[in-house]
Amino acid sequence: MMCSLICFTREMMMKTDIFAEMEADAVDASIIPKDKELSGVASIAHKQILLEEDVARTEEHLKQLKKDLEQVSTRDLPDALMELGLSGLPLADGTVITIKPFVSASISKNRQDEAHTWLNNNGHGDLIKNIISVNTGKDAVSADLAYKALADAGFAPDTKESVHSQTLKAFVREQVEAGTALPLELFGVFLGQKATIKKGS
Repeated sequence: MMCSLICFTREMMMKTDIFAEMEADAVDASIIPKDKELSGVASIAHKQILLEEDVARTEEHLKQLKKDLEQVSTRDLPDALMELGLSGLPLADGTVITIKPFVSASISKNRQDEAHTWLNNNGHGDLIKNIISVNTGKDAVSADLAYKALADAGFAPDTKESVHSQTLKAFVREQVEAGTALPLELFGVFLGQKATIKKGS
């Protein structure tokens, strides 16, 4: 009787082990993607590649469109109207074309020090913004700490001077309108006319 019980128990344990192995095999088999599933993943990846290429082409096309628009609005159309002695023109459909003075300016990196020196020497140093940055890891540092205070605290702050593009543009426009002498090349100044179009209702 004892032998039968022991043998029965061993047989059940062996069957249990076999079932466990079968279940493990079934789980492992379910993890391995089937060819159809792999094909689906590949298809989605291919779709992403196509979309990325489309986005790149669209962005490049947009750059070119912006250049073309600038050419027409700041040169072609103003020149055409000025040749006729016009500063504006109403069209039959109610659209109105108006030509207005246009000013753009930008300081190139290789002339930044020279431009900032000119601004400081001519009483316009307040246009220059001083940016102090420091790498403190995860520690927060108050933005209003002075450079010396940061250095004394053992930090190594980096300083950067810059003039915001819109601030520079407004400054140049103001100086030009006032008739003030300005080193136009130093500030990358472009003076011209720009056409604005208001569509008719």
